[in-house]
Amino acid sequence: LSRGLGDVYKRQAMQMAGQLADQLRDKGINGIHIRVRAPGGNKQRSPGPGAQAAIRAFARAGIRIGRIEDVTPVPHDGTRPKGGRRV
Repeated sequence: LSRGLGDVYKRQAMQMAGQLADQLRDKGINGIHIRVRAPGGNKQRSPGPGAQAAIRAFARAGIRIGRIEDVTPVPHDGTRPKGGRRV
């Protein structure tokens, strides 16, 4: 069965977050603040499937999460977005 790429990215993000949580615990850090960023501008504004999976993995690993902040750049009427006219 074929899964979407989203599942692959989620799995990679969870593994990365688990490894990072181990490294943080080794250094004595038990709480973090998370800043989530998407491509932004006139591109995609959602951070993607891996962001939520990584945050959950940190929480499951016992790392305390202080605040989650979205730092996606938002255009102030910059260039025209890609794509044709929709009627």
